[in-house]
Amino acid sequence: MLRHLGAKRTPQHNLKLAALLGLTAGFVNAAGFLGFSVLTTNVTGHVALFAEHLASQDWKTAQVIALWMFLFLSGAFVSGLVLSLTGANQRFSYSIPIFIEILILSFSGIYGSGYDGTLISKEIFAGSLLFAMGLQNALVSMISGSVVRTTHLTGTFTDLGIELAQFMSRSSKDKSTIKSKIKLRFTIIFFFVTGAVSGAYLFNHFGFNSFFVPIAVLCYALLYDIFRIKAKRFYQKTAIAVKGAIYKK
Repeated sequence: MLRHLGAKRTPQHNLKLAALLGLTAGFVNAAGFLGFSVLTTNVTGHVALFAEHLASQDWKTAQVIALWMFLFLSGAFVSGLVLSLTGANQRFSYSIPIFIEILILSFSGIYGSGYDGTLISKEIFAGSLLFAMGLQNALVSMISGSVVRTTHLTGTFTDLGIELAQFMSRSSKDKSTIKSKIKLRFTIIFFFVTGAVSGAYLFNHFGFNSFFVPIAVLCYALLYDIFRIKAKRFYQKTAIAVKGAIYKK
């Protein structure tokens, strides 16, 4: 799901990636908004807020919003740098950005109850989540070859609209590929919305402890590939041993 790249990557890998990390992003977006009153999975709305505070000469708030945008960019940069330095084909190189994201979400889960609503506090907590979502968005984009993006839905809805139109008009030989793309878009949208609803519900009931839910999802995403590789190797060794025993007989 995470380690397969290029020609080795299949639509099923992208569907699993979209489901798990779309769920995580939707959850963080809703819980982050309820906890810190800031949308933390994209920067589009922050550009408008930045322009508004510049126009009203609220320089302090404008600086904070500019920092948030920079932190999202920094997160994407770190993911790109890690994969470039370790080698995109190196086994488990993706685990470093995800581990950093887990640490950031743990920070919100453990210390979020100390959030006091001040600008400095909001700068720290919301900024850290924006950095984490920049990490995730870049990581997913690089792994999937820019096919999957999980932290926002604007581009996904746009792509879905285009592909639905193509599905209605193209010849039957093209429809299987387009249908696969449509399925992926619906998966991203469904799991992002599911994550957002779950995030809002659980945050209202459990507060900042709810951030441990996306942490669990990310841990599962990491362990899935690790244990799958071990299981596959065990199966291959067992099969070879069985064949060897049969041939000896």
